[in-house]
This record gives sequence, structure tokens and C-alpha cells, in this order.
Amino acid sequence: MRIAPPCLALLLLAVALASPPAAAWGRPAHRVVAQLAQAQLRPGARAEAERLLAGEPEPSLSGVSDWADEVREEGGAAARRSKRWHYLDFRGGPAGCEYVPARDCPDGDCVVAAINREFSRLADRRRPDAERAEALKYLVHFVADVHQPLHATPMPDKGGLDFQVAWHGKGRNLHGVWDALILDRALDAVDRDEAAYVRSLQARPPLPPDPTRGSGRAAAEWAQESCRVVRDGALYPASHVLGDDYLDAHRAQVEERLRLAGARLADMLNFALDPREAR
Repeated sequence: MRIAPPCLALLLLAVALASPPAAAWGRPAHRVVAQLAQAQLRPGARAEAERLLAGEPEPSLSGVSDWADEVREEGGAAARRSKRWHYLDFRGGPAGCEYVPARDCPDGDCVVAAINREFSRLADRRRPDAERAEALKYLVHFVADVHQPLHATPMPDKGGLDFQVAWHGKGRNLHGVWDALILDRALDAVDRDEAAYVRSLQARPPLPPDPTRGSGRAAAEWAQESCRVVRDGALYPASHVLGDDYLDAHRAQVEERLRLAGARLADMLNFALDPREAR
């Protein structure tokens, strides 16, 4: 990672002061993942999800996909409790992507442990419907989050939040670029038609067989996968001034993560919501 020269450093300081905060995979990305997953639900799982979400303003996976961020933004006890559930910092150094729970997720306070907890709550039909509905809303969000590479990173820069960039003269950070800008550019190409964009992803050749499917530690493996994208995928630009060429160069990586998140979320919900059907 190169150090910015003095004049560029002054520019970056200026744009950093104007940078909007970025802390989660953006709302369109969450909705896209949820729509991809919804289309892959088996009938029994779809019916159970609809039953649990019947009281929601928008009773669908995409309609609740940003709920966990809304909880965090509202503040209070629930926000404080869940704020670290959206991400995981690998603490083994920039080259390390092996998940060590005691080191990387103390007290179960990270996205991997959160996914496992919420899956268990959702799958337990002895629990009240309200609790299972809450677990479903968290799970839809967190499975998407763990597939955003900078939500599971080995770099000591708060998931790219501390890596300042300028894009078209506007202050950003690298996390925000990956949360929103890359997908925003892809959506602009279809006139912001989210449904058309989802259909374009669905029309692509099937994903290769998923090596994490059936794993007893799938959430950890998803996080390790994201970590390797950060480590090996050239996410950190040589220059702190980005153009559209950077967004275009990384679009395929983002879209693969979105498609994987949708397929894996569907698998998880099929099993949790109708285990007899998912066999």
C-alpha cells in the first residue's frame, strides 16, 4: 500500500472530512441478495418465511433485508448488543485468513457467531414466532454481510473505513466503495431497475459446486473466503484517487459475492424453515 504524497494527502484529508460514513453492505446489495435467495426457496420454506414475516410492512426477504442496520442506527440496547455482529476482523495479520474463534470472535461477538446463533433460533420451532421472525431478519442481513469482503478482513484499517479515497472529487473510503459504489454503477446501467438487475444475475450460468455446502462450519468458511478476496483480490488501489475503471474492474467480484450470498442464504433458510423438504 503506497503512502500518498503530501499534496494528495491534503486532498484526502479534505475529502475524508466530507466523507459519508459507511458501515454495512448497502441497502440495494442486501435487497439483491434477498431476492436471489427468495427465488431459490422451496415451497415449504417460502410459506414459513411468509408466515413469520406476515406482520412486516414489506413481508418478504428483501423487505426485511436492511432491518438489522435500522436496529443499529436507532441506537439503544439492541444496537449496542448487535453492533459487532455485522463483521469479523481476522487478527492473524494481513496474510492470515484462518478463523480462530477465541482470537477473532471473543465472546461470540462477530458475524460468524451471529449467523450460527440466528440460524439455531430460526430452526427451533419451540421458540415463539416473534423470536423466530427476529432471527430470520438478522440472518437475511448477516449472510449478506459476511459476503462483503471488507466485512471479514485481515487488514488493520477497520474494514477499509480508514483507507480514504477520492472518487469524482468526492470523499469516500474503500469500505463505502465496496458497500455501494460498485453496485450502484451496475444498477445505473439498467436505469436503477433492481428487478431487471436480479434477473440478469439469475440468467447467468450456474455457480460451480459450493465446497462449503453441507459443512458444519459454513459461516466461518464464508468469512475466510471473503478474507482471501481482500488478501488476494487487489481491492486496495495503488492510487487513492479512483475512477470508474476501478469500479468496472471489480464488478465481477462483487456480483459473484452477491450470487453466492443469495444461494447460500436460500440453502440455510430451506433447511431452517422446512428441514423435511431440504433433505
